[in-house]
Amino acid sequence: MKALGRRLRLAVVGGSYGFIGPVHRVASRIDDRYEIVAGVLSSDAARGAAAAKDIGIDSARAYASVQDMLAAERLRADGAEVVAIMTPNAYHYEACVLSLQAGLHVICDKPLTTNLDDALRLAELVKKSGLVFCLTHNYTGYAMVRQARAMVQAGEIGEIRQIHLNYVQGYFATLVEADSANPGWRFDQMPDWSLVMGDIGTHAHHLGAFVSGLELTSLMADIGPTMEGRAVDDYGGLLLRWSNGARGTMWVTNSAAGSEHGLSFRIYGSKGGLEWHQEYPNELKHRQLNGFEVVQTRRLGGALHPHAEHATRVEIGHPEGYQEAFATLYRDAADAITAHITGVETRALPYEFPTVIDGVKGVKLIASAVQSMKQQAWVNCSL
Repeated sequence: MKALGRRLRLAVVGGSYGFIGPVHRVASRIDDRYEIVAGVLSSDAARGAAAAKDIGIDSARAYASVQDMLAAERLRADGAEVVAIMTPNAYHYEACVLSLQAGLHVICDKPLTTNLDDALRLAELVKKSGLVFCLTHNYTGYAMVRQARAMVQAGEIGEIRQIHLNYVQGYFATLVEADSANPGWRFDQMPDWSLVMGDIGTHAHHLGAFVSGLELTSLMADIGPTMEGRAVDDYGGLLLRWSNGARGTMWVTNSAAGSEHGLSFRIYGSKGGLEWHQEYPNELKHRQLNGFEVVQTRRLGGALHPHAEHATRVEIGHPEGYQEAFATLYRDAADAITAHITGVETRALPYEFPTVIDGVKGVKLIASAVQSMKQQAWVNCSL
């Protein structure tokens, strides 16, 4: 904020009354880097206007469509300069394209798009525009995840040999779709798409790639529903090969009865391993070859790598979690957007927020898992 002398003007698309909208809006405000000035809160104009009023958006800047918003905001001296997109997955692509074409920086929920062709086109548009694009794989905003990444980069666990990723949830452990005439967008049928891979598999994949610094090169997948009467995938079991030859696994499901969240990674190298569980986010286990196990905790004061301290706001004893991790991505994006606007780079650390390229890799993961299941074979998933 200091370099710009004001908050960034943020428009929001989607997220009227669901879970993720408030998460984005609160995350944008935690570090006081944005003010929400406009929005398209719903595809239903009346619902969107009511939601805009509830969160304090001027009624004159509560729009019925993204096209209306962009046309009006570009005529204002105080018009929006960043847009946050939190619509159902199928609407990400159009909203991103229109926003970039209008010259706005973009913060978009994952997955990037619902097919690989659109993802590649969007990446090319971002490249040509020169604008900042942040994809909210929010788990990479946790301090101890960034600590793990820094430890890998520093060679503290040696050459990576195994990467094991879990994301085990239970919110679809019953046939919830049978109890409603409109079970929600997650159950929309799309060609060459997997519900569980798009919903949580992309998070697990990006977490492994972010911490290890490796690219996923091939996979073999078993994906599908785990109960009779379900038409979408709620389970994925994958064998993984990474760019340095490391092997690994991924287990993702949203139908494990009783499981709350279950996101974790175990990464093993030639000198030891790292283990992190999102349900205990302020702890990172470092298992060493000599048999010792060190549990590192999130704290300020020089105990962590600078990347981890950058993602830490409060002193030891006060836990930080999901909302703060989201806010870290918003803050990092704000640094990049401010540098783009002012032409002055004041940040000492390199940027680590997920970009449009990370989004393309996530969509490629989904397409590759679907292809592998169809062919019952290993498939290449490199870009």
